[in-house]
Amino acid sequence: MKKILIGLLVAAAVSSCDIDRLPYNSMDEENITNNPDAMVTGTYAQLKAWSDPMHRLGEYAGDNMMIRGSSTDAFYEFISYARTPNNYRLQNFWDSGYKAIAQASNVIKMFAEGESTEMDNKLGECYYIRGMMYFYLCRAFGKPYYQNPETNLGVPIVNGTPEDVFNDLNLPDRSSVKDTYTQAINDLKKAEALMTINNGATYASKEAAQAMLSRIYLYMSGTYKNPNAEYARLSVEYADKVINSGKYVLLAREQFMKYNTFRPEDNKETIFAVKRVASEFSGDDHYYGIGGMYSNIGGMGWGEMYASAKYIDILNENGRNDWRPDHYTIVDARAAFIEPTYSKDDKGNYSTVFRFVKQDVPAKAGDPKTLSYVQIPAVINGNTVIAREVKKVNDKDVVKEYTLKAINADQQTYSITYEDGKTYSGVIDYYISLNRAYPQFYIVKCSREGEESQLHSPVISRLGEIYLNRAEAYAKLGNYGAALNDLNTIRNRSIIDGGYTSIDASNASKLIDKERQLELAYQAERSYDVFRNGEPLNRTYPGPQKQFEDIAPTDFRVTYFIPQDAINSYPGKLTQNPTSN
Repeated sequence: MKKILIGLLVAAAVSSCDIDRLPYNSMDEENITNNPDAMVTGTYAQLKAWSDPMHRLGEYAGDNMMIRGSSTDAFYEFISYARTPNNYRLQNFWDSGYKAIAQASNVIKMFAEGESTEMDNKLGECYYIRGMMYFYLCRAFGKPYYQNPETNLGVPIVNGTPEDVFNDLNLPDRSSVKDTYTQAINDLKKAEALMTINNGATYASKEAAQAMLSRIYLYMSGTYKNPNAEYARLSVEYADKVINSGKYVLLAREQFMKYNTFRPEDNKETIFAVKRVASEFSGDDHYYGIGGMYSNIGGMGWGEMYASAKYIDILNENGRNDWRPDHYTIVDARAAFIEPTYSKDDKGNYSTVFRFVKQDVPAKAGDPKTLSYVQIPAVINGNTVIAREVKKVNDKDVVKEYTLKAINADQQTYSITYEDGKTYSGVIDYYISLNRAYPQFYIVKCSREGEESQLHSPVISRLGEIYLNRAEAYAKLGNYGAALNDLNTIRNRSIIDGGYTSIDASNASKLIDKERQLELAYQAERSYDVFRNGEPLNRTYPGPQKQFEDIAPTDFRVTYFIPQDAINSYPGKLTQNPTSN
């Protein structure tokens, strides 16, 4: 019983709160040791709480989405890069991550290897969860690996306990980024060796460990300008293991466009996902889920975050994706996860408009430049398209007409020379309802799992990512032919005949990065992908963020602050991240 109490105390100390989901916290030692299933299940349960802030930290800090305006919710700091250590969502990410580490460590300590294949598999699952947690914590709180990993701080490694935990609990300070990654890798390799049973995508498996190792080694593989060949080679090696296992297949295009609707256990591409079920949500709970910020489905969801204009432009690079119900044409399969909220007039008809993004005129000298959406009623008469805008001037309606110039008349893309003298490109579309000043391009990739609701099981690894991991690693090794094959495997799935003819040192980083952005959008990868390759994040599109600020990969705001409550309650020194560059 003492071992169990120690585990509880350490977990509570690191996570700065009580252990509230331990399924064994009221069981005696005999029941605990006779019920390893409950302990492992409790470890998985921590991932449910962890996956929500995990998504928000990773996705909101990127450039795939925008929000309708500033918010008092703690997640707005992830969008605005106004970093503070007093953020309850950041605290939840830290707490649930370390709870999962603590529970996994408890199982690992209490059960010996070699007792049975089944028990070894459960131990492997715990090693996987612990290794994954260390990696996810380190990428949020530690600087990108290419930046001095030996000296930059990662997170505390807390797997063991002091001899006298009741009288002298003194836990270690943060380990280096390198040592934290080493811990994650060692755990995942141990998981790979122990797991021989694959219970499906909602449980850890040998292949899930290999998939995570492929990603971790990719994070360690340096930048395109200064790659680390050994780590790139290891990323390829572990990607090979997953791909060659034959246990996963890329969904066909039509199926992929409905990826979000499949339960993870029924999805042949998903390697590991954090399983959520409808019974975990009741009443208004769906408002607060991941998908609830991106859309409103069946009356559930805030629907206050939308696909960014930047992401939509990338989707449209190979041809316009037309979401209008009577013109529905998807060029890039990833566009199927975007659903604009077209509105009808009083007669039940859609209104035809010309929509574009313009540069605003600053209200006064010194104000920052901003971009905004414009939707102007449009009339099509044969080959002539007129956009007619009505504005108030001295309390009178003044009509301005613009004759649009065709860019691609078949796809109804046009340019306009606007009243400010600048020329902008845009599309003929139906009017999309606004939230404040922003058209609602709903994101449904995190919704509709098995039902018409916001139910979603966050995907941790899937086969599509593994091909892109290998493509990037091959490119960093200078094997551009192999990189092109993997890149086009993913690209041709989404864009019919959209594959590239060649890649080389001059364009590999741009093309592979773009494909990762398109493919892995809304899976909490984007901001980390940008910074780990030494690139700045640019968010020059409409929204309340600082639109013309490039966030450098060396900016102190790339890493999140250690939650202040965690520092205050930590039994030992817990060093905070820098507050400036």
